[in-house]
Amino acid sequence: MEPIPKKGTPERQRLIDEHKACMDSMKGVAGNSVLLCGTPGDTTVVTGGVHADPVLKRVLLRMRGESPKGKLIVICTKIEAEWRIGRLSGVRGVPPEFVNDKIYTDEQEIQHEIFLMRLDELSDSYGFPEDFHEGWKRKDDNWPIT
Repeated sequence: MEPIPKKGTPERQRLIDEHKACMDSMKGVAGNSVLLCGTPGDTTVVTGGVHADPVLKRVLLRMRGESPKGKLIVICTKIEAEWRIGRLSGVRGVPPEFVNDKIYTDEQEIQHEIFLMRLDELSDSYGFPEDFHEGWKRKDDNWPIT
């Protein structure tokens, strides 16, 4: 397996730049995809992003595969107008907590900010086989056993 690019490397900066370009091109589009629009805000023709960059795709898959505990999420505070970053507790029924007081008015901007925060939190070996655990079989995630 390939490691996640380390801080300060050109490869990591390239990932960040590619993600930012994708988020900027998606402004005005409902939802979020890490793809580069042919025309900003128009998803008729999409290229780049996870379709063209295997390293970006791998990093995003590892981020999405994280345990819910401590995961960063987008919380809509005013419908289609304001968003904030929250962190999941990992305990069913316990609401997420806001990470900071910053309010975002652009859905793609907050997605990029979460990408940067997650990238900083992950070790370069995150997702390697030695990090694997049985998930729900551990019985320490506060989910009822059926």
